[in-house]
Amino acid sequence: MPTSIIAGLSSHRPKSRIDALPLEFNPGQASATQSTPDPRREYPTGRVLGLDVGSRRIGIAVSDPLGITAQGLETLQRRNKRQDFAALDRIVREYVVRQIVVGLPLRMSGAEGTQSDKMQGFAEDLRKRFRLPVHLWDERLTSAEANRLLRETELSIEKRAKAVDRMAAMLILQGWMESRGR
Repeated sequence: MPTSIIAGLSSHRPKSRIDALPLEFNPGQASATQSTPDPRREYPTGRVLGLDVGSRRIGIAVSDPLGITAQGLETLQRRNKRQDFAALDRIVREYVVRQIVVGLPLRMSGAEGTQSDKMQGFAEDLRKRFRLPVHLWDERLTSAEANRLLRETELSIEKRAKAVDRMAAMLILQGWMESRGR
């Protein structure tokens, strides 16, 4: 197992967690918003940005330059599309991001729903704005796992609430990076 993404909190992923699998879409349905590049495909080296996008906040994580570990960044309080993308633009430039991973909310059955459609649209907007590869990654159970890991710490309830989106983004990014190493 790679180095823990949460130093000092947990060195192992719980056995009960359903491992996320790369999403594959039917080529007959492929459109600009549904095409998901193969996560094992080689892209230019550099940092990868991981996003857990919600209606009020965006959890943000960034990889180390080698793409091995994920570190959480400050959670973005959403305002409007223009301000949200301006904030993401600053992060992409500051960390010299080469790829972006967006959590794709699926139902427990694996079926897509309204939220999945919204994230596919958001991913397409990111592709157009930053001209970078954007990958969608199954985010089922990442928020639940983030909450469980944070409960094990001595953080106050208020601090845990602020950290859950960042932790979920770290888990999304770490899962995607681990899938590439397999």
